[in-house]
Amino acid sequence: MNKKQDLLAMTIDELELIMDTIGEKTYRAKQLFSWLHKGVLSFDQMTNIPKSTREKLSRNFYITHLKELKQLNSRDGLTTKYLYLLPDDNIIECVVMEYSYGTTLCLSTQVGCKMGCSFCASTKAGLIRDLTAGEMLAQVLYVNKALLEKEKKAIRGLVLMGSGEPLDNYNNTLKFLQLVHDPQGLNIGYRNITLSTCGLVPEIRALAEEGLSINLAVSLHAPNDSIRGKIMRVGRAYRIKDIIDACSFYFKKTGRRITFEYAMINKINDKLDHAKELANLLKGFPCHVNIIPLNQVKESELKRSNNESVQAFIKILEEKGVQVTRRREMGADVDGACGQLRSTFIAEKQK
Repeated sequence: MNKKQDLLAMTIDELELIMDTIGEKTYRAKQLFSWLHKGVLSFDQMTNIPKSTREKLSRNFYITHLKELKQLNSRDGLTTKYLYLLPDDNIIECVVMEYSYGTTLCLSTQVGCKMGCSFCASTKAGLIRDLTAGEMLAQVLYVNKALLEKEKKAIRGLVLMGSGEPLDNYNNTLKFLQLVHDPQGLNIGYRNITLSTCGLVPEIRALAEEGLSINLAVSLHAPNDSIRGKIMRVGRAYRIKDIIDACSFYFKKTGRRITFEYAMINKINDKLDHAKELANLLKGFPCHVNIIPLNQVKESELKRSNNESVQAFIKILEEKGVQVTRRREMGADVDGACGQLRSTFIAEKQK
């Protein structure tokens, strides 16, 4: 990794300190921050900053750059997946999804993942390393630039649901959220940001204390600890009861209703008794259940539930008074699930 510090990971306050340290006026920090968050990642293009200042910065700092390796567009034109090369030759991916209410980017927070969920491609090779706040922000900036050049529109919402567990990379994730929300930068509202976690209880509670009104999505995928522990390694560390308690604390602190993600897996968690158990678990809780027919990955033998099972499961939840929807499926023809495109690309390169 580069021994220099990444300017893309710096807040305005941190940039002001840097300017003071190198003998420059602190107001230059806001100019630099503005350039960076407009996606101008070359010092030479920052025309209102003196050349001598830019030279000092380039000698002592760097700006994260990504190299696009691949771009896949779904047949329906609603999903675009990007594969990027990091400066240390690691590979990450992110995906743009078009909705009626705007364009959303699902981004990665780690290279790989160590959570060990049996249905996820991201975790098969384990965790390689955390992404920095600058590397997360770079995904937004690079995709924004591509969208603005092609379609004259920008990212309106963010989902931290790509490769990696955001709360396992807590400090970098938190700093990224603060950077992308900054009014002098991209100014993306916290309520337009969703963080997805497999249920790290201490970190959910810590995030609740931060005072950020972001949306929390919890990958539950089971109505009880026995099933969850079999399909999700993290399920052996935290009981569902503890997750629900942490989510209740999050709701009390933020006022944001929790979304529980539930991937329907054939003959594993899709029986009618499972639906009734889930409904009893969540009855009266301020939440929404997002039913997801499993997006099958090559690395897993798990199969998706058939449509009849999905519809019957949803009907029971509705009858029990649980708010539920079936997730709109997007990007299956472009390896849309977390880690799929990266895994496929690496496997092809190794042949």
